[in-house]
Amino acid sequence: MVCEIQNGKSVESLFGNWQESLIWSCLDGTMGHLYADTEDEPASVMAILGDFCFFAGKPKEELLLYKPEWCQQDFIIMVPQTGEWADLIEKVYKEKAKKVKRYATKKEEDIFDREKLRQIVSGIEEPFTLKKIDARLFKACRAAHWSADLVSQYADYDMYQRLGIGVMIVKDGEIVAGASSYSRYGKGIEIEIDTEESYRRRGLASICGAELILECLDRGLYPSWDAQNKGSLDLAEKLGYHFAHTYQAYEIWGYKK
Repeated sequence: MVCEIQNGKSVESLFGNWQESLIWSCLDGTMGHLYADTEDEPASVMAILGDFCFFAGKPKEELLLYKPEWCQQDFIIMVPQTGEWADLIEKVYKEKAKKVKRYATKKEEDIFDREKLRQIVSGIEEPFTLKKIDARLFKACRAAHWSADLVSQYADYDMYQRLGIGVMIVKDGEIVAGASSYSRYGKGIEIEIDTEESYRRRGLASICGAELILECLDRGLYPSWDAQNKGSLDLAEKLGYHFAHTYQAYEIWGYKK
């Protein structure tokens, strides 16, 4: 039987020293959900937030097959804590499980060169303008497929005002690039950066990323960065992050219910 865990402290030890901000969001109750094999002395746990699901503790098939009622999506990225969890994901989901490599960056305080970040931001030129995400831009992000993930984890703008932080580059009133908090935990955010396809490779993502990092530093928040691909890692390193390690994940289409 799978049950939802309300107190993150009861399963925190199962995740060990896993340096993943989305897990921290679930553990501290800011965002996301925790599920375990039992409420009393759980041995297996999963943390689910947005498109990501992390599995820790003793591998159990019932957790891999469990899909919460509120979760309507058909796609999920499963991240195993161990090789045993990875083997079980492949066994359960077979051809639906696409193995991918992702890139983690080190969680380091006080490494950012503010002056360098300001210089990157100052590189913006007309007709582009940089704006903080307000109610209008929040709505615009949700309306476009390419930018939806910038605000997808927030039920409405009120929630985003309370927990979120983000910036957009606008041209002629239309959004063309942005950086925002995909998720939030007590001491920081997980960064999401997206650019409309026809405006890529113009340095807009760098400008948005630099501005968002500066905003986070001003608020005492850590801007965590997890890279989906090598290009994202290169951008992260340009902005001051250091590579930590690659890790294995599985993109699942046809997420079971």
